[in-house]
Amino acid sequence: MSDKIVHLSDEAYEDVVINSKGAVLVDFWAPWCGPCKSLGPHLEAIAEEYDNVKVCKVNIDENNAWASRLSVMSIPTLVLYVNGEAVAKQIGYLDKAQLEDFIKNHI
Repeated sequence: MSDKIVHLSDEAYEDVVINSKGAVLVDFWAPWCGPCKSLGPHLEAIAEEYDNVKVCKVNIDENNAWASRLSVMSIPTLVLYVNGEAVAKQIGYLDKAQLEDFIKNHI
């Protein structure tokens, strides 16, 4: 697993995501979720290849306050922030090319 991916608690979310400058991609996931597991390697690649995007993961089994606040009903759900503002939301699995398009189309 990439050491560039930030694993967030509900308490750290505002500081790491909302108060950030630039792009932050947040993955709401759970360890039992098959599509979440499939998405993981693509997120690791993005974290390694894109210096201008901070990649974060929130395990909804352990931290669900922000998932609830953002009405995350299905996982994986990706939320892309730019300068602390949510600009796009994607529900479900994306392959690497789709993930790159999702990011590039919104930042």
